[in-house]
Amino acid sequence: MKQSSDAAAIAAHFIQAGAGFLPTRYAQSHWGEDHLNGPAIVGLAARALETQCGSPEFRPTRLTVDLFRAARNMQTTVDVRVVRDGRRVRSAECDVMQDGRSVARATLVQYRPSSPPPGALWQAVQTFADASAMPVPDGTILPFVGSDDVGWTRSPAEHQNASRKRFFNDGIRVIASEQNSPFVRAAMLAEATSLVTNLGTAGVGYINGDLTVALSRLPVDDWIGIQADSHHAADGLAVGTATLFDSRGAFGAGLTTAIANPAAQIDFSTREFRVGDINYE
Repeated sequence: MKQSSDAAAIAAHFIQAGAGFLPTRYAQSHWGEDHLNGPAIVGLAARALETQCGSPEFRPTRLTVDLFRAARNMQTTVDVRVVRDGRRVRSAECDVMQDGRSVARATLVQYRPSSPPPGALWQAVQTFADASAMPVPDGTILPFVGSDDVGWTRSPAEHQNASRKRFFNDGIRVIASEQNSPFVRAAMLAEATSLVTNLGTAGVGYINGDLTVALSRLPVDDWIGIQADSHHAADGLAVGTATLFDSRGAFGAGLTTAIANPAAQIDFSTREFRVGDINYE
């Protein structure tokens, strides 16, 4: 698989190739030698749905991506279709295709913004992290990982513990030739819901089969934080939820379901992470 020198120099999950896309090394997953990671597939689906079905009069509110086959290191296309084009609600879906088969299916729901109804509602008080201890982006693409027991580091290996996890990242480009939109960035980084909820004392042993990200608004910053809220597991099945943050506060939530995958357990203590490594699953 050949890539131009310009495309290879840009940190991105895919490069444009004819009517489709070719994965780069940044799209590689730790789950398998020829597997693509979740953020790459989620980002590609979000980008296609927004590009082909987005509107300045509507706001992307919910994206659900079903990751029902392992995506491979091969030519990838996206098939988009409109499901509903209403006055207040718009819905579209897409299939991420490889070798004539769908490896993922995504649904995007968009609402037309309006004025809020009268009255006051209960709202949880949520904070991402101690502002005085927040990490400072340094121009590299390696994300920050945090936990209550450790604080912030650049590798998940130090966070193989049983305390609450969080993630702070700006996300590389989905396509090398274009910048991410705020929606695509939020959707892609929300895929870390699986990491912050399923990372335990022995690493990650649950592989998520989906992601739902719900947004009350779009993020105002390039760097986005995501923090675990809950994790429930029984009989090898797990559910995890997390909250998304920017400098204005909480703006959305992530939800994943996952299945135990102990045969391919990712033990970060046995892996070395460098500046060029941006994916932890």
